[in-house]
Amino acid sequence: MKDRLTNGSEDAGHTAGTPLDLNLLRTFLTVYRTGSFTAAARLLGLSQPTVTTQIRTLERQSGRELFERRARGVTPVPYADELAARIVQPLDSLAAVAGPAGSTEDGTADPVHLAGPAELLSRCVLPGLAPLVEQGVRLRVTPGLTEPLLDDLRAGRHDLVIATFRPRGRTLAAVPLTDEEFVLVTSPAWERRLGAPEHLAAALHGVPLVAYAEDLPIVRRYWRHVFGRRLVRQPALTMPDLNGVKAAVVGGTGFTVLPRYLCAEELASGALVQLLDPEDPPINTGFLVQRPGTSGNPHVALVRDHLLRAARDW
Repeated sequence: MKDRLTNGSEDAGHTAGTPLDLNLLRTFLTVYRTGSFTAAARLLGLSQPTVTTQIRTLERQSGRELFERRARGVTPVPYADELAARIVQPLDSLAAVAGPAGSTEDGTADPVHLAGPAELLSRCVLPGLAPLVEQGVRLRVTPGLTEPLLDDLRAGRHDLVIATFRPRGRTLAAVPLTDEEFVLVTSPAWERRLGAPEHLAAALHGVPLVAYAEDLPIVRRYWRHVFGRRLVRQPALTMPDLNGVKAAVVGGTGFTVLPRYLCAEELASGALVQLLDPEDPPINTGFLVQRPGTSGNPHVALVRDHLLRAARDW
């Protein structure tokens, strides 16, 4: 016999007293959270045609369209937002009562899939996870850029993602994790060749620029925030790895902008010099984003809570 939930009020196109099929609602909530029939099917262990059929059945029963079909995934309509708000708490509570699903046959918890920026993972995250590994937590860590990592999170490939921006929309829950301060740095040799700090922006036009990417995302942001102007120039060297950018500048290649956590040791040792110390430095907030839905793996919550505590000291 199918689980059913009776809605006792006439609301949003649903007839009063009509029983709602919980299986259809679970499928709807998974599609709502992932933004994709394909990703929802993967998480639910169903075929994509089955998910499509179930959503169409729920739309027919409710008399309302739930999603707008797009080239990449689906977008919920306002009625879907209302329906999700009504059912998310009871369905997640039922899932929690049903017991953990994220375990292997021998009773051990599944690995926790964590992803984020390579530099933050290597410098701050991984060194602090040793106590969890000692407790038996297994980790599968993936470095990458935020946008594709969030797509993979929605598709169920990751449990937790450290994102460099807050995800758009309501399908992903994100909490602030850490603030990274950006600093303008160069080698001691180049600093000695520069003039007075008040003419620094102009003087740096004669110094090779080292950057993460051709469009200078970090450096341009620093220029706008600190100097109040748009930076117009080409980098002398690019490398999509901030550790590589740092190594080039330490070696005397030129100047760059780095997160402070990544170059704190080099600044302390004198291998790098901070060229400016503005009262209001550029800061970017990183967010910890969890996979949609309630995880049956207790180690996901363990890793999440550990990261939120550890980030206070980054």
